[in-house]
Amino acid sequence: MKIHLALALQLCGILHAAPALQLEAPAIKRDDKGVVTLTSASPDTTILYTLDGADPIAKSNPYLAPIDLSSGGTLKTRTFAKDRKTMSEAAQSTFEPLAGHSPQPSTVVPVTQDRSWPSYDWEKRHALTSAAVKKSKPQILFIGDSITHFFGGEQFDGYALRGPQTWGEFYTPRNPGNLGFGWDKTENVLWRLQHGAIDDIAPKLVVMMIGTNNTGNCSAPDIAAGIEAIVQELNKRLPQSKILLLGIFPRGEKPNPQREKIAEINRTIAKLDGTHSVTYLDIGPKFLTPEGLITKDIMPDFLHPNEKGYRIWAEAIEPTVKKLMGETK
Repeated sequence: MKIHLALALQLCGILHAAPALQLEAPAIKRDDKGVVTLTSASPDTTILYTLDGADPIAKSNPYLAPIDLSSGGTLKTRTFAKDRKTMSEAAQSTFEPLAGHSPQPSTVVPVTQDRSWPSYDWEKRHALTSAAVKKSKPQILFIGDSITHFFGGEQFDGYALRGPQTWGEFYTPRNPGNLGFGWDKTENVLWRLQHGAIDDIAPKLVVMMIGTNNTGNCSAPDIAAGIEAIVQELNKRLPQSKILLLGIFPRGEKPNPQREKIAEINRTIAKLDGTHSVTYLDIGPKFLTPEGLITKDIMPDFLHPNEKGYRIWAEAIEPTVKKLMGETK
């Protein structure tokens, strides 16, 4: 039996596999205003970066726009193939704060995120939701993470909505918009607001809840600072809008240290009530039994509400929503 020559040579170790694609690490440059740009000489690739000292991986932050590091920080970056299976060596730069600036916690430094890549395209959702709200000019706008994302409104990804009936009843007649994004932290919301998410709109009311995804590795004061930074960004970009700032919902079946951190954050952000066009409301106790438990019939995973849980949310804020939107009926 004859063996193909190439196969025979390969079996003998004479032929070698083609070398893997070599990707060049991104070049890092910061201008005199502290704005960092990343460029790669490798065509048709994706640049990912981190600001927490970790080496970039396939689920790190995609580089979509220049990064403001006027307050300093350590940036690490890599070039990835489009499928993110091949990557370059890491490049790193550490920047000192510019004059008049001081180091800032991660919660207030705007960044992108891809923590659920590739099942969830964060960049695509940002583009689609930004275009949708610009077109619809919502009068009530919800901003947050997956808890808000799953509530209702237009679907731009494969995640199932969990409160569409309640959304349709309470908010569709008010021309709503939903800027809730799965996995978002305060710094990701800040990035979206600064990169087109709320351009050319003027809602009467913004309903905002964010911060639960920061509780795993950020301090309560830093998370509160991130929430206040978002409030200030909304004041800047939507000066006519009122803000209904919700306390972070409790999470976990039973009382736990994460709930204690959430309570501390909520005590801090409650001080924003009456400032910056903010009305603060903590409806967290509505989701708890008298024993302090969260039950699966309203939050099956003890974090995200189902239809029943979303109705509790909507009913709890409805009197305040009516008042802030100037509805007399």
